[in-house]
Amino acid sequence: MYYVYILKNKLDNKVYIGYTNNLVKRISEHNSGKSIYTKRSNVWSLVYFEGYTSRYDASYREQQLKAYGKTYSNLKRRIWRSLQWLKGAGQKSRTCGMSYCFNFDD
Repeated sequence: MYYVYILKNKLDNKVYIGYTNNLVKRISEHNSGKSIYTKRSNVWSLVYFEGYTSRYDASYREQQLKAYGKTYSNLKRRIWRSLQWLKGAGQKSRTCGMSYCFNFDD
């Protein structure tokens, strides 16, 4: 069995996405400094996981989640910059999406 998992850092709220065939061992490695990306902080907690019978499927899903995260963060950054530009131009700015709403009116 293969697992796609999401860890969250308790100190700075960073998120790590990965896949493994031994979830318990892998989380232990993250928290003991044996993973290059997560070794600077040893306070990672499991927030989500999915199970797959195929390594290929788990790897593919990991890549999907990573791509979605990058796309979502870039979109939020573009919206924020647009709102800052509107605010600087003296226009009232408000934008809403499916699960969020930004309002920068003073």
